[in-house]
Amino acid sequence: MSALEPIIKLKKVNKVFENGTEALKGMDIDVFKGQFISFLGPSGCGKSTVLRMISGLLKPTSGQIEIYKKTLNSSSKSGEIGFVFQDSTLMPWATVEDNVYLPLRLKGTSKEKVREDIEEILSKVGLIEFRKSYPRELSGGMKMRVSIARALIVKPKLLLMDEPFAALDEITRFKLNDDVMSFWKNSDLTVIFVTHSVFESVYLSNRVVVMAPRPGRVIADIVLNDNYPRTEEYRTTSEYAKNCRMVSKYLKNVV
Repeated sequence: MSALEPIIKLKKVNKVFENGTEALKGMDIDVFKGQFISFLGPSGCGKSTVLRMISGLLKPTSGQIEIYKKTLNSSSKSGEIGFVFQDSTLMPWATVEDNVYLPLRLKGTSKEKVREDIEEILSKVGLIEFRKSYPRELSGGMKMRVSIARALIVKPKLLLMDEPFAALDEITRFKLNDDVMSFWKNSDLTVIFVTHSVFESVYLSNRVVVMAPRPGRVIADIVLNDNYPRTEEYRTTSEYAKNCRMVSKYLKNVV
């Protein structure tokens, strides 16, 4: 596949739920390899719906979704996609390492075969010392790190993140933002990140897609390549403040 070809294509995608709610209308978007894209918008604009359709958890009512030039159904079973939900969705009866091992266990891979991979990813998220701990013994931020490790253990090409830090305090959120940026920078990942936060979207992304509700649709697609990938210092720069103001203006028109 050429570097100039999109790895994901949404063509005139519509989604209407059984209760009649029109969640998305005429969604057209291309995603290219290596991008870090944030979908930004108010509740009800279809951000999470788009993510779930790309993952194969939902089907569009009409239109077409292609991933790596495959149809949605075939690509969603390929193991190329990792998903981090807003809730950590950990098994409370399983240890940290067993929670991370889960997607490989479901594939029939023996734990011994991937033990080093599990330890490596737990080291990357700073939880190797907690591998025998249970979710009840972890903070909210630590639980989310386990969820991220579980998504990355399958070595996906595409990482989908649905408001993963919304319930966390600001200090923990900033730290996890930096961690995700580091994972992205040091891997071959393409990331699609859903958020309500202008500040988070501008800090993380090299592309921000602003969506409006009723029905969900794209109203702005903004490229932000300055100072990228970013570090904590970026939060204090004039470029960051300028970009936050620009993105906020688009968002102001939809809420």
